[in-house]
Amino acid sequence: MHNDADTYQQQGFGAALNLHAPYGLLIVDFVNGFADPAIFGGGNIPAAIENSTGLLAHARQQRWAIAHSRIVFADDGSDNNIFSLKVPGMLTLTEHAAASAIVPQLAPLPGELVVRKQVPSAFFGTGLAAWLTQRAVQTLVVAGAVTSGCVRASVVDAMSLGFRPLVVSDCVGDRAIGPHEASLFDMEQKYAAVTALRETLCTTTNRSTSPANVS
Repeated sequence: MHNDADTYQQQGFGAALNLHAPYGLLIVDFVNGFADPAIFGGGNIPAAIENSTGLLAHARQQRWAIAHSRIVFADDGSDNNIFSLKVPGMLTLTEHAAASAIVPQLAPLPGELVVRKQVPSAFFGTGLAAWLTQRAVQTLVVAGAVTSGCVRASVVDAMSLGFRPLVVSDCVGDRAIGPHEASLFDMEQKYAAVTALRETLCTTTNRSTSPANVS
């Protein structure tokens, strides 16, 4: 049986990505609607949310810059776009809709940025890149949902903007495991480092001196 990883290796993909402090954390769209299998959830998303509580606690202890993203459309649908044409239910994620609220166990603290977006990437059309740059972030640790959608889009944009993405494999989740696994493979080959939570905590402890806030 042909091994896809061998093809990538032979063609020079998957080189190691050295990670440099200061670190930042981006938690993508861990909101109630993506935690609920009856709305946009399912698969391994609940486990990823649970694992991310430890990652968030670590980031806070290390005083990283921390950002969260939400999908938020206007109440009147005036910002309807191609994303919501493909997934019309996204228009229900409005500012005060319960489904659009960040899950309680990962609720932001003062000083943590909340990015509101209407497309998959947390960077496109937002101030996230400038906010991270102002805090001198070089390596962006990424958790969130879904791996094959908004996580992957945000990772590609982070890389394109000059950040070093580190995807925490058991802190990202998808409603279907096939796309989750394929996207982790693809991101590790082309765009990011991919490590499990335990390794991430070990390799990033006491290596960041960047404060979470700037004046």
